[in-house]
Amino acid sequence: MKENQGDKVRFSIGNKLITIISIIVILSLGSITALVSWMVREDLKIAAEENNFETNRRAAEEAEEILANMRSASAQLIYTINILSAQKDTAQQAAAQQAADFFFAQNPRAAVFTYTLKGERNVLINKDYFLSRDIDQSLAETYFNDNENSLSRAAQGETALLNAAPVFTRPVLALFFPYQGAGQSGACCVLIASEKLVDSFGSGANQSFLINDKCDLLIHSDSSLLLNGVNVADFDFIREIQESPDRNKQQIINADFNFEPQASEAPVKKAEQKATRYYMAFTKLAYGGCIVITGIEHDKVFEGIIATTRRNIYLTAAVLFISVMFVWFFSKTISIPLKTLSTAARSIEGGQFEQQFQLKSRDEIGLLGTSFRKMSGALQIFGRFTNREIAVRAMRGEIKPGGLPKHATIFFSDIRGFTALSENFTKAFGDQASDKIVFWLNNYLTSMVECVEKTGGAVDKFIGDAVMAHWGTAYTAGSPRKDAFNCVKAAIMMRHALIALNKNRTANDPGNPPIRIGCGINSGIVTAGQIGSELRMEYTVIGDPVNLASRVESLTKPLATDILITEDTYNLIGDSLITEEMPPVTVKGKAKPVRLFAVVNFNEVKGGPRTIEEVRKLLGVEAPELSNVNLDAEEKKYKIGSEKK
Repeated sequence: MKENQGDKVRFSIGNKLITIISIIVILSLGSITALVSWMVREDLKIAAEENNFETNRRAAEEAEEILANMRSASAQLIYTINILSAQKDTAQQAAAQQAADFFFAQNPRAAVFTYTLKGERNVLINKDYFLSRDIDQSLAETYFNDNENSLSRAAQGETALLNAAPVFTRPVLALFFPYQGAGQSGACCVLIASEKLVDSFGSGANQSFLINDKCDLLIHSDSSLLLNGVNVADFDFIREIQESPDRNKQQIINADFNFEPQASEAPVKKAEQKATRYYMAFTKLAYGGCIVITGIEHDKVFEGIIATTRRNIYLTAAVLFISVMFVWFFSKTISIPLKTLSTAARSIEGGQFEQQFQLKSRDEIGLLGTSFRKMSGALQIFGRFTNREIAVRAMRGEIKPGGLPKHATIFFSDIRGFTALSENFTKAFGDQASDKIVFWLNNYLTSMVECVEKTGGAVDKFIGDAVMAHWGTAYTAGSPRKDAFNCVKAAIMMRHALIALNKNRTANDPGNPPIRIGCGINSGIVTAGQIGSELRMEYTVIGDPVNLASRVESLTKPLATDILITEDTYNLIGDSLITEEMPPVTVKGKAKPVRLFAVVNFNEVKGGPRTIEEVRKLLGVEAPELSNVNLDAEEKKYKIGSEKK
């Protein structure tokens, strides 16, 4: 559909404001951003590089100092024990044990120490370490047995640093190194508790980690990586560091420092790496080809620029003040048309829907005025409807005037004994009976309407205490079967809603008596459309299926049930329901008797009644003597037209 010439916006208010504000913001914030970027960015870059390099240096020094001290103390202990043990004296043997205890007291990070001399291996255990962490001491012997090869290589003069965390379920380093002293040589290994080193490496914005010559993670702020024995050999930047001739260096790289925990034999695949820019520094240690690597995200370095922006608030406020002044002058093009629309809105609020005015503005306000006039005309249509959803659809043009054939499911419900209940209200409350009845009835109808609307039905009308609704007319679930299913679902929901409403009611309460209803449901082709006069109309359905649904509803009382469906509805959804067939009824205008089915429940529902007897017990009604029930007599009560008696 082409737009009318008058509906086009030549130069919108938004464009006016955007043009003015954009120029001012670009001049103010743009210049500020440029100055901040030019003056601060280089300073931050230099500071970040120096801080990252210094953090890496300190981490490397700390790790190297711990390893050196542990190696020196271990060598001194071997020397002392070796000399004392050679004297074959009981007191000297006790002194050797005291030397070992003193070693662990002075080096609490040492968890286990083993050394091999003359083909004999000795293991010294820091019992306090194992007891405080509830670790089995036998794991130490198991670990050394599994690493005989590392001890052999240490005896040949090789130093190695391994990750023992997977065995001890705690961050632990295993330092293997050769020993020579007092004319003897051998291999040593000390298991070092590295929790404090893990905490030290993980503090601050910079992230440091330690790897050995095999690229096993030895120290990392994420202990789960150590416990899982993660290996990072498959990362390109790790290989480049190992191959670099430099002992320490810093550069910007694209890498991922967030390693996923996995077994060392299953390294992270290159395709799975998520590259991020980092300032990366490394320092190679003098022990076992170990390397300390430290990095910080490139983008995090420049987060400090945001703080600098706060210093420019006063400048920004001044620029915005100028912007407000300009916008204030342009607001005149808005305020005058808005006054006209405001006056028209108040008239509509007073009930005068038809409004005639003309705005000269050619922007969005002018377009709004045109739409406003169209809306006032639509409100006249809206006032003719009682069902809001249908009225809105009619306003949108989704429901056209005239009737259309629809395959629908029709629903009627009625309160049992409503006349008698109304008389009880009058007897009990006199002049106030009307208000009491309306309140009581509205409370009931509210619950029933909710059941209809939740299942996609349309409430057609209220006939006193009766409710008429239909599915598959104004809107449909997609097929007659689904519409019929939703209708029966609504009826069962009404059954449960009434049970809840009646829970705290007593039969002797004249102001709030319990309610029982009967529901009649039928499916078929009906004529659906807007029916009424020029002053008022409603969306409704007419046809033989509607009349039959009304008559079926009246049969619920003599058949002692609350929900009856016809054969047409049963043919659509009978396989989804638990039903019991009732005696057929002869309906005026029908050549054959109509088959009726009492609805018990849905098949797939586990709870609730499973037989008609359970339904009647739930409703509090007695099973009828069907042989004494005259269904035709009840049917005559609802025949349309006059007959001679």
